[in-house]
Amino acid sequence: MSLRLLALLAFLSPLSAAEAPATLLAQPDKELVADALTKEATAAQWKIAKGKWERTADGIRVEELPADMHGAAGRVNTKLQDFVAAFDFRLDGAKSVSLSINDAKEHVARVLITPTSLRIQKDDHDHDGPDKSVIFLNQAQAFEAGSWHRVVLEMVGDTMVATIDGKISGFGRDELFKAEKANPGFTCGGQSATFRNLVIWSAKAEPKASWKEASAQIAEAMAAAPKPAAPAAKGKGAAKGKGKAKAAK
Repeated sequence: MSLRLLALLAFLSPLSAAEAPATLLAQPDKELVADALTKEATAAQWKIAKGKWERTADGIRVEELPADMHGAAGRVNTKLQDFVAAFDFRLDGAKSVSLSINDAKEHVARVLITPTSLRIQKDDHDHDGPDKSVIFLNQAQAFEAGSWHRVVLEMVGDTMVATIDGKISGFGRDELFKAEKANPGFTCGGQSATFRNLVIWSAKAEPKASWKEASAQIAEAMAAAPKPAAPAAKGKGAAKGKGKAKAAK
């Protein structure tokens, strides 16, 4: 990562839930959602679709339930246009977590984290085609169990940018992002993960004046980012197995 990009990201250090973070793209405006996600905190308007969700002193502990046959998923009932969202997460054994953004009907975008990778993407918006997901950044990165990390996601106009721990950023553009968003939320695959300090702000419709320079530096870092290891090749027996696994959705 270049020294210039490190300088741009230096201001993206973790903050308390009540503070708007420094940003690369967006100009934060009004606070829309604030939920520390702890046991004693005032809860936002959540809709829990799948999984087990338990508020603790550390944050909300989330785990996938085998009986659901689906990753844990919960969403906050709010509409968004241009916005900034920030939160902390801790992997406690989970295979993956994400911050997922929808519109009124379908998935729009997400930041997906596994113990060994970070992915920033536009989601498949229609499932049956012709739309497809677009991965903007798929970077090898270790996230050790038990360690807290900070995510800042910004969406303004046709652009999204996500920053992890003030050190790694990735961005992408799509016309889909211009539409009104809704129901941001968390997902968790496996058991378990903890989230805390979720805050969402509206943002002004104009990007920051420094975004052009920042985006050029981020693009350079993205091009040089290490790729996750390829999945291990299947053995002959597995390749020729008679049954077919059902794809996860």
